[in-house]
Amino acid sequence: MSDLILPIYMDYLATTPVDRRVLDCMLPHFCESYGNASSATHSFGQKAAMSVAQARQQVASLLNAREREVLFTSGATEANNLALKGVADWVKRGHIITAKTEHKAVLDVCKMLEGRGFRLTHLNVDSAGRIDLNALDQAITSDTVLVSLMAANNEVGTLHPLAEIGALCKARGVLFHCDGAQAVGKIEIDVESMGIDLLSLSGHKLYAPKGVGALYVRSRSPRVRIMEQTVGGGQERGLRAGTLNVPGIVGLGRACEIAGASLREEGARLIALRNRLHDRITSRLDGCGFNGCEQERLPGHLSLSFSGVSGTELISDLRDIALSSGAACSSDTPVPSHVLSAMGRSDMEAQSTLRFGMGRFTVQSEVDYVADRVVGLVESLRVGVRDNGENEYTEKTVAI
Repeated sequence: MSDLILPIYMDYLATTPVDRRVLDCMLPHFCESYGNASSATHSFGQKAAMSVAQARQQVASLLNAREREVLFTSGATEANNLALKGVADWVKRGHIITAKTEHKAVLDVCKMLEGRGFRLTHLNVDSAGRIDLNALDQAITSDTVLVSLMAANNEVGTLHPLAEIGALCKARGVLFHCDGAQAVGKIEIDVESMGIDLLSLSGHKLYAPKGVGALYVRSRSPRVRIMEQTVGGGQERGLRAGTLNVPGIVGLGRACEIAGASLREEGARLIALRNRLHDRITSRLDGCGFNGCEQERLPGHLSLSFSGVSGTELISDLRDIALSSGAACSSDTPVPSHVLSAMGRSDMEAQSTLRFGMGRFTVQSEVDYVADRVVGLVESLRVGVRDNGENEYTEKTVAI
């Protein structure tokens, strides 16, 4: 492993590096082709507008959407806000269904809408993080206007059955919004075959820069109507005002094009690396708990709990490896993961969890190094616990 370069990055679920091919497409739009895409009276603006149009096509192609159905945003959080608040402001009242394991960018918006008078239902999940389709069907009532369920969970990688959810929502005449931030570019997302009406995505999860994302809004069968949340310029068909981030949008488009061209091959490669990491850790350590759905999960995602140790203690000692003990967006909150809690994990189990995120630039030698380091450190920490007179695998209460 002498060719390894430390530290090793294994937190691709939190963010990804910008692919060099993406950066190369972006660079001319900073100092050369720097026009405002709304300035249609001269060549600088016209060229910028053409670049945005190409990026819109690239994003739409990855989703099997129409170009006019793609709205550019600053990221998935804004896209989620625009989707949920936009629908709510259009219909004025009604019932919204989501799940207890959604990202805070959805849960917090739903909580806000509940304060405005919308009725809210949070679906339970099973021990693998999956919803019950029958429970979803039973939760839908005559005043249900929107179902919001993510494609892939950021903490445990579990995939929701999007096509089945979409078919159910369509049969009941309810809109289906999907937070696709973790899934787009990693697994196949087809908004037509899956019956998705609104979908949010983020550039920095698929090797584009931070600060750019998109919202897909279905234009027919049915035509989805949303109210704009930012006004002041009329950009993006009047639904999202503000000068377009041309370099970021160009990068997002190129990133979608690259991801689409290698989706299956890259997925298979990451599954092999993920399984290798899992096997090299669990074959040598007792007391390892797997979190998520073994069959239906993201290719490069692995969540493991280690009895008798603290995830944050592990991370603090693994300074040569970038890992997460939970969702990056809430890693500074001193409470157990709401996702793991909803899946029935105890506070101790949640506190002993590490999330491994592999991506495009992860190689096998890095996986082997990480496995060896984790196994060695867990064994060392457990010996320390036993030497302190505690029972084997007794878990210490540690705030995360």
